[in-house]
Parts: sequence; structure tokens; C-alpha cells
Amino acid sequence: MASPIQPRQLALALPHAESLSRDDFLEGTANAAALHLIESWPDWPNRIMLLVGPEGAGKSHLAAIWAEQAGARSISAHALTAAAVPAALATGALVVEDLVPGSFDERALFHLLNLAREDEAFVLITARVPPSAFPAELRDLRSRLRAVPVVSLLPPDDQLFRALIVKFCADRQMSVDESLVGYLVTRIDRSFAAARRTVELLDTEALRLGRPVTRALAAELLRDG
Repeated sequence: MASPIQPRQLALALPHAESLSRDDFLEGTANAAALHLIESWPDWPNRIMLLVGPEGAGKSHLAAIWAEQAGARSISAHALTAAAVPAALATGALVVEDLVPGSFDERALFHLLNLAREDEAFVLITARVPPSAFPAELRDLRSRLRAVPVVSLLPPDDQLFRALIVKFCADRQMSVDESLVGYLVTRIDRSFAAARRTVELLDTEALRLGRPVTRALAAELLRDG
């Protein structure tokens, strides 16, 4: 008698909470200047500051830490409207997340920067590229953005990259050993985004295949990819 066919296990796309507390922020030379900015508030060189760094570099994490201590509200740059500006600045501190060239209302942002200066409010803006790369049509906005001091987050060094992989695994409750971490460090792009995507792939495929997360599984997946 033929054995029954075992159903294929499905990998469910369940949400994975990532802690954004100060205790869970991984420090390194790549983000030292940005972390110093957050921890030195309110003694900033300017009331409006810009955090710039690649995807996954920790901009949102740092913004969340600052918002907690400053009582700041948060808004996505693409959702900002001129009408929403006064309410957004009501607490005297605001995070404007993910300022992407060409995807925000220029007049709304210009209004925000002007009102923040008038009200002496603090504003922390996050972006992946510096203001010099913004092809804003409003000349006054271009000038205003380029006057905002920029603090950059750099690509991770070896120590921070290892720690990031371990943290992303811990966020997904994945148990990993040093052999796996060491293998990934030498096989994937040295970037925050690559580390996050690789850990997500390992987690998803391990669940689908019903296998533990090991160096052997990583080798198979990265070779196939």
C-alpha cells in the first residue's frame, strides 16, 4: 500500500516585531555620529537635522529613540500636506520619515521648514540620499534643504555586520551559531538591507522545508540564488 502523500508545509508571512528601543540599538563606528546626535538632544547644532543613510542603516530606529525622548510626532514624508503641518508640529518636535526625491509635496515641506523655524520646533528628517541629490522644483526649498546639517550613517564594519545578522535572527526567534554567521559575513553584500533580506530568506525557507537554520541550508540557498 502506498504511503500517504505528506502535505507541503507552507511558510506563512507572519509579522516579526523589531524592537526600536535604545537598548536594542547596535552601536558601531558606522552609526556613531548619528547616535551622538540623538543622545545630544536638545543641544543640536541646528533645530532641523537630517539623518542620511542606506536602507536598513538604522535611521528609523534612531528616529524612534529620539521621538520617545523628545515627545515627537512622526509622519511619512510622502503623507505630508500643507494642511497637516501645524498639527504635526504641535508638540514642538517632529520626525519626517523617508524623504525620497520626487515623492513628497514640496510646498508642504517648505511650509513645514518655515513654520518649524518660526516656532523654534525640532525636526528630524530621514533620507537615503543627501539634499544635494534632491531635484526639487522650488528653488527656495532646494536652498533651505541644503542648509540643513546632515549626519550620515555609513556601511557597517565587520563587527557591526556580524551583530546585525545576529539581531535580525533574534528578531525572528531564530537560533543560529557562529559558523552560520561567519559564512554569511563572507557571502553576502556588506549592507544592512542584504543582511535583513538574507535572514528573512533563511527563516522562510527553513519553515517551508521543515529544516533547522544552518550553514548548510544557507549554502544551498545562496548557491541557488
